[in-house]
Amino acid sequence: MTYVVTEACIKCKYTDCVEVCPVDCFYEGENMLVINPSECIDCGVCEPECPAEAILPDTEDGLEKWLELNTKFSAEWPNITSQKEPPADADDHKGEEGKFEKYFTEAPGEGD
Repeated sequence: MTYVVTEACIKCKYTDCVEVCPVDCFYEGENMLVINPSECIDCGVCEPECPAEAILPDTEDGLEKWLELNTKFSAEWPNITSQKEPPADADDHKGEEGKFEKYFTEAPGEGD
């Protein structure tokens, strides 16, 4: 098992999860984070820290797409190990439906 970041993170990109991760397995895209499934130790401390409830165990149904996306982009995007301010409009997008189709971008973030 591993944890994955899902659509709920897009345009929110809260980094509370990054701060508590003991193995620094988060990677930053332009408007979301992903987890490297090979580095994740399945401790679960990140899941309750996410204000957008975007982090889920990959054992939940329907997360295959998100496991693939996390795997792919954690190899391409820079590592992030410390908390940053969320986007100014993060709360406006919290709970929004269809964010992947509307906003997802493959562009990397800044990382640390």
